[in-house]
Amino acid sequence: MGWNRRAGLQRLAVGCLAGLMACMVAACSAGSGMEENLMKNDSDEKRIVNLFGPMEKSQPNKTNIARTAFDQTIGKAEEELGLTVEYRTYTAENYQEKTYDEVTLDRVRNNMDDLYLLNPDTVMALGAEGKLLDLSGLESAKNLRDVVKIANTVNGKLVGIPQEVAAYGLFINKDMFDKYHLSLPETPEDLLECCRVFQENGIETPIGANRWWLETFVFAQAYADLYNGDNTEAEIEALNKGESKYSDYMRPGFEYLQKLMDLGYIDAEKAITYEAIEGEGPDFMAQKTPIVMAYWGAANAETAYGELDFNMQVIGFPSSRGPMPVVSVTGYGISAGAEHVEDAKDVLDYIVSEESLQLYADTNKVISPSKNVKVDCIPALKPLNDRIEENIYVLGSNAGMKVEQWGNTCLIVRELMQGATVDECMEMFDKLQEESLQEAE
Repeated sequence: MGWNRRAGLQRLAVGCLAGLMACMVAACSAGSGMEENLMKNDSDEKRIVNLFGPMEKSQPNKTNIARTAFDQTIGKAEEELGLTVEYRTYTAENYQEKTYDEVTLDRVRNNMDDLYLLNPDTVMALGAEGKLLDLSGLESAKNLRDVVKIANTVNGKLVGIPQEVAAYGLFINKDMFDKYHLSLPETPEDLLECCRVFQENGIETPIGANRWWLETFVFAQAYADLYNGDNTEAEIEALNKGESKYSDYMRPGFEYLQKLMDLGYIDAEKAITYEAIEGEGPDFMAQKTPIVMAYWGAANAETAYGELDFNMQVIGFPSSRGPMPVVSVTGYGISAGAEHVEDAKDVLDYIVSEESLQLYADTNKVISPSKNVKVDCIPALKPLNDRIEENIYVLGSNAGMKVEQWGNTCLIVRELMQGATVDECMEMFDKLQEESLQEAE
């Protein structure tokens, strides 16, 4: 089937980060490159923290909520701490064929910056190598949600802290459900029944999908019990030691996804060609498709599903434990060999303090990594938010698992979409687990 895991993950990494930070990048200055930022570091007269990320500082006349909130927290940190945060920025033209993940791996390993925005798989790799500072001693770390600690802990060390938690769910056209007297689905069987009714009433493809996010269905079923039972740490340890198999967890989700495709509830041939929201979004907004999947921020963004002519509800994915949010967490990490390590710790501690996180959450209407910071979400997001506030969720990314989850599962789901059998997909997970065990020896 020609599946190249490493090459695929490299391409996927930028897509994952870009999807979550699309609104941020819109405000970036394309003409400003790294050379300009590097020149600013020659002065020894001021305290500097070098931040490497996918975006520049916002220009004064550019309007962008996410960038404004981030820059505001950085600005307050600079003022409070009496230092300057210099942005060193990833741009494709500077790095040619290198992905954001490839660049961050290289820069962290060579101690080129102090503070980094990192994707989950990069957090896992660098944490395992001991290249990231343990952040558990920061004052702000005491108030983190369990989901954040779990997702960013490697070998017992907390190596990443985000400013927001990205939660994925099913975006439902409630008006279409009401029209056919359907309750919102909670279990896999519920969703199958809803799709059957829609299809019998002339809606050919009830679930709009793209090539990025169908793995969310799998995660909800694969790990509903693992993350919501009483044995989470032991089960993950068994997976890492090879005492249990990832494929045994994944199989029910892949079989369910195969059934959705076989019944025509998902059009795999179209989905494999669709980018997130751009492909399936128009039919959802035109009320031709009653169900799509997306992340929290898409419900707030005018460029996604923020302005609709119908009643939308965002719920968790169907699972044996009811609607199940799928959570993915990026993180800010500090290089263990950072030149300005103490100042970098102070900056990170400030921008993820409860005061800064409250500003960030209020501005962007996102889920905060702090358990003490609440978001006043729009009504459409309340069902998803309620589950997360009840600590009911599964992780789509977990740096504590030796096999990277989000990227690998996405790529293997694509193989299923292109004709691979469920058994063949499970063999791919078994191979990944074997490789992780060999690397650990």
